[in-house]
Amino acid sequence: MKKRILALLTENARLNNKELAAALGADECEIAALVGEMESEGIIKGYRTVLDYEKLEEDTVSAIIELKVTPEADYGFEDVAKHISQFSEVESVYLMSGACDIIVVVKGKSFREVATFVAEQLAVMEAVTGTATQFIMRRYKEFFTPLYGEEDDGRAKVSL
Repeated sequence: MKKRILALLTENARLNNKELAAALGADECEIAALVGEMESEGIIKGYRTVLDYEKLEEDTVSAIIELKVTPEADYGFEDVAKHISQFSEVESVYLMSGACDIIVVVKGKSFREVATFVAEQLAVMEAVTGTATQFIMRRYKEFFTPLYGEEDDGRAKVSL
């Protein structure tokens, strides 16, 4: 039952216990208890609103930063990731396998603001040995939510 609740909440975090119960054919009190249990256990960390930044009046720039890290004694990947997570510009931090060690997703008001953050906060960390920054040009899907519609953005259509 918990997995089914989580699937529904992932699709639409605004569903209340009554709506979840109706969708699952379950008792509302049972659903409330299970959701509360998952919140207190830390399975459910929070509820998010997915924004389409292209439709907002405010300019926002996002980037994916690849970090190569050489962990030091008593200061491993976990500590580096936790330190980076504390910056307000940081949206997400992931430990990776492959070409880089940590991926950081950052948000800022301009390309310059993001570049300055990388240069002054991330690249200067003693454990960081290299960075590669990719700016996000357009989002098509985020947190399982499509961000595109039938609106014409002026670009030529491509056949797949």
